[in-house]
Amino acid sequence: MSEHTGTDDATPQSDGATVADWTEEATTETTTAAISELAGEELVLGYPNTDEPVLDGESMTATPGAVTALVGPNGSGKSTLLKGLANQLELTDGSVLLDGRDVQSLGTKEMAKKLGLLSQESTSPGSISVEELVFHGRYPHRGFFETVTDEDERAVDRAIDLAGVDHLRDRQVSSLSGGQKQLVWIAMVLAQETDVLLLDEPTTFLDLHHQLEVMEIIETLRDESDITVVVVLHDVEQAARLADRMVALKDGEIQARGTPEEVLTESMLADVFEIDAAVDRTERGPRVEPIRPRHDDDGAPDECRDHQPRMEADE
Repeated sequence: MSEHTGTDDATPQSDGATVADWTEEATTETTTAAISELAGEELVLGYPNTDEPVLDGESMTATPGAVTALVGPNGSGKSTLLKGLANQLELTDGSVLLDGRDVQSLGTKEMAKKLGLLSQESTSPGSISVEELVFHGRYPHRGFFETVTDEDERAVDRAIDLAGVDHLRDRQVSSLSGGQKQLVWIAMVLAQETDVLLLDEPTTFLDLHHQLEVMEIIETLRDESDITVVVVLHDVEQAARLADRMVALKDGEIQARGTPEEVLTESMLADVFEIDAAVDRTERGPRVEPIRPRHDDDGAPDECRDHQPRMEADE
C-alpha cells in the first residue's frame, strides 16, 4: 500500500506564570539552544514472544516544538513506535536520535531530563498523596541524598496548576477516579520539565469531561511552549484537533503523514481503518462521519466521495 504523504512544514497559571514562562525558567542555561528534535531512523521493533517485528524499517521525525499524533487501528504499532522512541523497547535495528544523539548513549537520568513518557501501564503505591507522586517527576534533577529544593517546589506547583489538580494535592492517589489519576500522572511527567513529551493514549477509557481536560493540557503545551509532543490517540478527530502533524499506521507500516488536513481523508480511512466515512472540513478541523465497515470485496468508497457536507440546523 502506498503511503499518503504531505509536505513537511499565555495561559495564566495561579502564580501568574505562563507555560512559556515555565519553559524559559526551566531552561535558563540553554535559552539559545534549538528546540529539541526526536527522530527514529529505520526502526525495527518487536517483542520477545513474537517471531516477526511489529515495525520493520520505519522512520519518523517528531516536528520540533509541535504536536505529532500517531493514529491507526488496534495492533497497528502506534504504542510500539512510541516505546521505541522513548527507549523503553530494545531496537532490533535502527536508531533513535534526540537532538542528534543516540538515546542509547544517554544515561537514565540524562534521558529523563530530556524526555518524559506517560505510558498506559502507570502504577503507584496506594499510600501516596498526589503531591508526593508529582514530586517523583523531579527525580532526574536530584541526587540520591538531595533534599527538595525551591526549584523542585516551583516545578511541582507549576505542573499541578497546569494539570488542574491543585484541589487534589493532599488526596491519596488510590482514592481518585480514573480520570483524576490520569491528570495526576500527567502532572508528574510535566514536573520533569523535559523538552520532549511522549503520551501513550492519554484519553483512553476517560469520560468526555476528563478527555477534554487532557486535550486542554496538550493544547496549552502546544500553544504556549516549545515542547515537542508525540501522542498516541485512537480518536482521529481528537488527533486532528490537537496535532500539528499526524502519522497514520497500519500493520506496523506508516501509511500517511502530514498535516491533519492532508492525512485525515476518506481514502486514508478506507485504506488504514477499513471504513467508509465522510470527512467534512470545519473551523475546528476535519470532522469524520463513519458510514460502514469495509470488507475485502469492497471497491473504492464512491459514496463517500459523493458525500455533500451536511448543513447544521439553526439553533
